[in-house]
Amino acid sequence: QVQLVESGGGLVQPGGSLRLSCVASGIAFRLNAMGWYRQAPGKQRELVARITSALYTNYADSVKGRFTISRDNVKNTVYLQMNSLKPEDTAVYYCQAGSSYWGQGTQVTVSS
Repeated sequence: QVQLVESGGGLVQPGGSLRLSCVASGIAFRLNAMGWYRQAPGKQRELVARITSALYTNYADSVKGRFTISRDNVKNTVYLQMNSLKPEDTAVYYCQAGSSYWGQGTQVTVSS
């Protein structure tokens, strides 16, 4: 069965950095686009960043220049490097594989 396991969330001060990881199993990882989404309280889940099997990337306007998505097809892992974090980045961050599979989410809280 498909499993996506996120890690790396936590509490960070504004301006700080975090790196999220998502390890995938049960899928042909290298053939799948991978994405990071987030959902803040009272808001809809939104796309943060996505990377295709051909390494094309796209980002939400709100994170361009601050966040970087990358993947390691040997480790079946997708990463989200988040720099210059803002309080409005506070949310549960979810990993997605293809368009069908989701991880359980990891909380990111940006607060002083």
